[in-house]
Amino acid sequence: MKTIAYYISDYGYGHATRSTAIIRELLKQNENVKIIICHSFALGFLQQSFRHEHRVAFREVATDVGYVLKENSLEPDKKLLNNNVSSYVSEFSIKLDQETQFMKEKNVSFVISDISPLGIAGAAALNIPSLGLSNFTWYTAYEGLIEEHLLSFLHAQYKQMTYHFSLACSNEPHWGIEENQSFGFYSRDIDAHEVQRIRKEIDPAGESHIIYFGLGMKVDIGTLSELPIWQSPNCKFIVSSNVNVNHPNVYRIPKAAVETQHYVATADLVLTKAGWGTVSEAVCVGVPLLITNRSSMKEDRHTIDYLVRHQLCNLIEWKELESLVVTPSLIETCRRQNINYYKNEAIHIAEEINKKIKST
Repeated sequence: MKTIAYYISDYGYGHATRSTAIIRELLKQNENVKIIICHSFALGFLQQSFRHEHRVAFREVATDVGYVLKENSLEPDKKLLNNNVSSYVSEFSIKLDQETQFMKEKNVSFVISDISPLGIAGAAALNIPSLGLSNFTWYTAYEGLIEEHLLSFLHAQYKQMTYHFSLACSNEPHWGIEENQSFGFYSRDIDAHEVQRIRKEIDPAGESHIIYFGLGMKVDIGTLSELPIWQSPNCKFIVSSNVNVNHPNVYRIPKAAVETQHYVATADLVLTKAGWGTVSEAVCVGVPLLITNRSSMKEDRHTIDYLVRHQLCNLIEWKELESLVVTPSLIETCRRQNINYYKNEAIHIAEEINKKIKST
């Protein structure tokens, strides 16, 4: 039995949900692996996702910084972000010692990271193979946002990856790695019966358009409740459990809900920031996308450029959202964009990872 350490970024739930899809497939395809998930922010969610899986263990560790946003905004707070990344870098050697100790104690033979530099650096220190799996790295995401010496530090960590699997929307350097592979979109599996159950619960009469409004679990915008969008005729809205909007047409996803991909699959339209996890869930089931444009976020720009180039979304500026009302013609316009169906690549990605694991 081989032990795999799977490092998951602490920024939001998107990395946790997509990692869940890959971990499930790895376990399904390979009976000879056990996986230790290294993470903190969404650890409760991950523990629920694998509550019946005896080959998955959990280790609470802060894996990275992520983004820091301005108050009541989707835009980054550069000053605070620099401070937080600087602290992370200054403590990195201490963290690295802890990781190498953990890997030795648990006899870790392979590391997967989405996409924390910490696990990659730990693996390199012990000469253990590592695989980076993501549509970005924090090095490229932070370009233009943090100081050059901090970027250089992150670059040095990512260069130590043994393998790099880039996902749809990626715009990464080659990293000087022997093997780079590219993949498309993927998400957790969809149960059609669960989708129908949710749809009936939200819209018992079956007369409304259902809109998934996804700004992410780490976005806290106090003025959302004042938006006119909630008054859109014949519309029901699905929002995250942390979104503080009280309106008869708004359905909040229960806090205990784990298989949240079904709420995206239920929708007639997904209105979201360009978070890869939500975008991927929508694309894999063919739900039209309306994306809020954040030009200051490099990761978002790469995702949006890809989606626009492949006719997979419409765009809306944040200022436009302040007066937006959803109409049938808007939904139809977005639906016409979504003309390409993308296969869920979770099985294929897991197959390729398992090949690397078995070769070690």
